[in-house]
Amino acid sequence: MLGLVAAAAGVAAAYELGLEWADGVASIVIGAILAGAAILLARETKGLLIGEAASPAVVRGIREIIKDAPDILHINELRTMHLAPHEILLVLSVDFADGISSQRVEAAVSLLESRIKTSYPEVQRVFIEVQATHDGMARRRSSI
Repeated sequence: MLGLVAAAAGVAAAYELGLEWADGVASIVIGAILAGAAILLARETKGLLIGEAASPAVVRGIREIIKDAPDILHINELRTMHLAPHEILLVLSVDFADGISSQRVEAAVSLLESRIKTSYPEVQRVFIEVQATHDGMARRRSSI
């Protein structure tokens, strides 16, 4: 719309006021508007193209939900990535209490996933890895 306004102003000034240079200036203004729009669009889509993380507020909220889970002792890793503007992938590595049954782990994982998706509908994919804290720390050190 700004380009149309600039074009109309340039043509009107050239025709009505006899300012022949106004049409050329309007063309330059239109070019600047298009360049600005391209820069803005590139800036907004860059994060989606290279995998932007979820906002710090969402990550904090997810951490609080996980900390409230009764059988989880420690969050080893929490990674998020936008797959689309309103679709987030969540990958977790957590340490469960020793000695609990596999059924209890499965129930805790299902409950955790349900709570996260209810609180943050944009989190549509959740992958949870069950791993002891010391194993997760050793793996991180070996990959550095």
